[in-house]
Amino acid sequence: MIPPIVRTLPALRKATRNWHAQGDTIGVVPTMGALHDGHLSLVAAAKAACDRVIVTIFVNPKQFNQAADLAAYPRTEEADARKLERFAVDAVYAPDITQIYPEGFATNVSVTGMTDVLCGAHRPGHFDGVATVVTKLFTQTSADKAFFGEKDFQQLMVVQRMARDLDLPVDVIGCPTIREEDGLAMSSRNLLLSDRARVKAQHLSEVMTEVAGQLAQGVPFANVQADAVTKLDLAGFTSVDYFELRACTDLKLLDQPTEPARLFAAAWLAGVRLIDNIDVPVAR
Repeated sequence: MIPPIVRTLPALRKATRNWHAQGDTIGVVPTMGALHDGHLSLVAAAKAACDRVIVTIFVNPKQFNQAADLAAYPRTEEADARKLERFAVDAVYAPDITQIYPEGFATNVSVTGMTDVLCGAHRPGHFDGVATVVTKLFTQTSADKAFFGEKDFQQLMVVQRMARDLDLPVDVIGCPTIREEDGLAMSSRNLLLSDRARVKAQHLSEVMTEVAGQLAQGVPFANVQADAVTKLDLAGFTSVDYFELRACTDLKLLDQPTEPARLFAAAWLAGVRLIDNIDVPVAR
């Protein structure tokens, strides 16, 4: 059965009050729709951990820097609901903008420190938009647990910090990145790639995997960074926003993985911005 689609906050709260009154735990999977297997893995994790599961679908205008990017973002609500059918989720919360940002809305949630690097440096205000809408979704759904993919690792860290700093009663859980057979990290933006660009896109994860292997062998990142960017250029990527090695705990720059680290990249291909990150073993 296709899950019920809830459009308004009063209807959502009526349901969540009843679930909590019964002693049920509520899990939420926040999305912007255009669901793929990565999203569905989060739904499966939520189903395994919680009595009730809400999937939210809301394309948040506050986290887009360009109107054209917002307009082009894929919207596939009907197909999304069908994909969720086999998981028997309890509700799809798909509010219109007035339920999230009513007239006169004037509050902004900002997490400092870890939001001025990586995507935050290239998309001013993006993580304020993320933190604000996620705070709203946490309070609106009354969730006990929330599930986010590690593909957006910086976003995961920002949301975890925000929930901790604001004492929100929700456990923010990170789940592994799901990849296509050729290694490309699953993303709703992949739908915007032409067939030709989609073939080239796999080079991002290939180059990152190669560099991670070199770092694990003790090669300094400074010795391989420029070569990696050149390889992406030769593969057809038009520009690279960043290709960096950073600590998992606080996102500080590293030259070698002397502590738990991840390799982060954002690159443009045929007008589509692709991001990825992979774990880097501590160097031997």
